[in-house]
Amino acid sequence: MNQSNSASLPEQDLLNTILCDLKRTVGEYTTATTESACPTVRQMFTHLTNDTLRLQGEVFQLMQQQNQYVVPSKALREELDKQIQQSQKTQQQSRQFVQQTLDGVGQFQPMAQQQPNSQNSNYM
Repeated sequence: MNQSNSASLPEQDLLNTILCDLKRTVGEYTTATTESACPTVRQMFTHLTNDTLRLQGEVFQLMQQQNQYVVPSKALREELDKQIQQSQKTQQQSRQFVQQTLDGVGQFQPMAQQQPNSQNSNYM
């Protein structure tokens, strides 16, 4: 096996490439998890996401210990709290929307069955 290709990149560049690839992979696995209808497939992608996050954390810690990764400045606590509150609010609104939509599905189905050819402005 020819080692010259991997030796041409400094270790920091290799680790940075691996770290970036792990971050991208986590995003792809997360998307696959959220789009999986099959519980078994969803669970598989959840495990892959968690394993990749663990590995990404290990690579990050290694790079940080070797001073190969500069940690961004710390965020203000107020900003973090604001973002957490906004995320919680969005999550609650999403839950309410889903619940209202699910509750409304039973109400709209009989109408659609009674008038299959009607032009309803609520549906496009």
